[in-house]
Amino acid sequence: MPFIEAGGRRLELNEEGFLADPQQWDAEVAAILAKAEEGLDHLSEEHWAVINFIREHYTQTNLAPMVRSICKTTGLQLRRIYEIFPSGPAKGACKLAGLPKPDGCV
Repeated sequence: MPFIEAGGRRLELNEEGFLADPQQWDAEVAAILAKAEEGLDHLSEEHWAVINFIREHYTQTNLAPMVRSICKTTGLQLRRIYEIFPSGPAKGACKLAGLPKPDGCV
């Protein structure tokens, strides 16, 4: 399995680039995954609004949120979420938020 280095830690990723242990996530991990997995050099306030909402929802429910609730909570239109997360809200945003790959995500 692949690994990333973050804060002196070696963190395991699964074969699709998702963090193997969501408990190891932090903002530095998100920035490293953004660059390595999504090709993003910078995470904007919009990125963080989505990432933080996804993490909060996951912490409370142990599930990734539905895309509709991401849009409603962050105030971002679906089109904009796809613009800032090139591989989409389920795969890209959840990956950067340190969540496991959501069920039904291709």
